[in-house]
Amino acid sequence: MDLKEKIDKVKNIIKDKRIVIAFSGGADSTLMAYIAKDVAKEVITVSFDNGLMPSNFSNNLKSIAKSIGINNILIEKKMLKNDNFNQNSQKRCFICRSIIYAKIKEIATENNISTIVDGTNVDDLFENRPGIMVNYEIGVISPFVMVGLGKDEVLKYLKEKNMNYLKATTCLSTRIETGEKITKRRINMIRYGEDFLKSILNTDALRVRYLANEMALIELVDINPLLNKNKLQTINNEFKAVKFKNVALNIEPQIKEKKELIYKPCKDEANKLMFENDLPYQIDIKKTCKELEKIGEVKCSPEMSVAMLDSNGKNLTLFGKGKMVIRKIEDKKDVEKFLIKILPLIRPEI
Repeated sequence: MDLKEKIDKVKNIIKDKRIVIAFSGGADSTLMAYIAKDVAKEVITVSFDNGLMPSNFSNNLKSIAKSIGINNILIEKKMLKNDNFNQNSQKRCFICRSIIYAKIKEIATENNISTIVDGTNVDDLFENRPGIMVNYEIGVISPFVMVGLGKDEVLKYLKEKNMNYLKATTCLSTRIETGEKITKRRINMIRYGEDFLKSILNTDALRVRYLANEMALIELVDINPLLNKNKLQTINNEFKAVKFKNVALNIEPQIKEKKELIYKPCKDEANKLMFENDLPYQIDIKKTCKELEKIGEVKCSPEMSVAMLDSNGKNLTLFGKGKMVIRKIEDKKDVEKFLIKILPLIRPEI
């Protein structure tokens, strides 16, 4: 299925419906809003500023919404007032997203709308995103996942349409090492550091992470513009002026590349393939088994942390540690179709 066919399928999913879209202004939600504006019966977009976003987030968001031609509802919620969130446990994103989507559902109910949509793409399901569990609990529809639309395809389509979107939409609390308390002071240190780097490097493709003992870790897609003694000294001075004790540079370029998928000949079936992949999160086997029962015969052992599924001649084995093995597939396109079906059914351990 080519890109146009996938976009057409997305259009058919939301055509003539009244929908509410979770809108961040990033690539995925921008494309979703752009498509919905033309084909949905009614569109309400809802955005959140939790007080922990990059500089000028709200103003930049308004600009993107205006370029699409949508009236966006912006809700402000100060997450720093939430003690459970501030402790910065593994559940941080789940806690925040629960609050955000509860409000979105409230707005949908007030407007007598039953369909909530987001821009989650199929590649997101290969990442460690605990907050996505909220989608399943509330019943959020992710059309890009349903048609197998990936991140590269989203960006390609936006480029073809010459559409702008926000490059920096990630909450700055994600920069703080898990277990280190989230405070206003630490968020401001990170925000200042990122703003300063953006001003001298002229790029948004960077991160400043806050590690234990007040260390700043700088991550860049391209580190070469930084490799200058005077520039490094200036950065060090600026970061220490806002009370970072040490400043480090991650020398591995932070380029997000798709993980190479592993295919092997299937021993049990001639001319068939076996697919293996390690998901970046642990799997809740018990909950996943219940979901997999929707599409086939399941054998489940929570004690051994293993789930097995037989569906339409294909065999899936999932291990609690995150390993996935699919047997009896025809080719790469065949496994892609199967992944689109099973990935939304896998429940991460939170």
